[in-house]
Amino acid sequence: MNVNFQYSKTLAVEGSILLLLGLVPTVGWVLGIIGIVLLLKATKELSYYYQDESIYRNAWTGLKFYVVALLAAAVAIGIGIASFATAGLFAGASFTLSSGIIGGIIAILAGLVVAFVFYLLAAINLRKAYETLAQKTGESSFNTAGTLLLIGACLTIIGVGLILIFISWIFVILGFSSMKSKDYQPYQQNGYYTTPSTTQPTQPNTTTQP
Repeated sequence: MNVNFQYSKTLAVEGSILLLLGLVPTVGWVLGIIGIVLLLKATKELSYYYQDESIYRNAWTGLKFYVVALLAAAVAIGIGIASFATAGLFAGASFTLSSGIIGGIIAILAGLVVAFVFYLLAAINLRKAYETLAQKTGESSFNTAGTLLLIGACLTIIGVGLILIFISWIFVILGFSSMKSKDYQPYQQNGYYTTPSTTQPTQPNTTTQP
């Protein structure tokens, strides 16, 4: 199957950026969904390009768990807010530990635990995909991204992990932006690797002076 590497690379960069922008309030979830779709398409193309199906398989599993985690957190928070509103807390009622408030707190905690578990599973699978990409492309940014994502997922329970997750997606963007096609071969000049020049070399003047 013929794969356009530059097209796949562009999709991956755009998808990663949109997924990162999923943190934007109000419209973020729309950008996040578009980012997931683009990133899945890109990883599938790259799986064909590098002839390694595990890239797409691990990315698909990871992003699937990621969506489940987001939905679990959203549902839990929604149920909790509805329970508090029913108890009249938002209308200025005095706080009393009623059954509605207890139910809301339990719903939030249960949802966040489910979200944590699925986000951890997402990070494990995404890390596998990034490690494979690092091997195929030689871009160490993918290894850094996978490590930060996994540590961040473990630390989301105390909130600090969200910062590491944000940074990890920046490294993902850097990795996709910097990766080169398989036929890219830098050459060595004066001990340093440089990009081949498109300028034609000047032919030496071999004319013999009289």
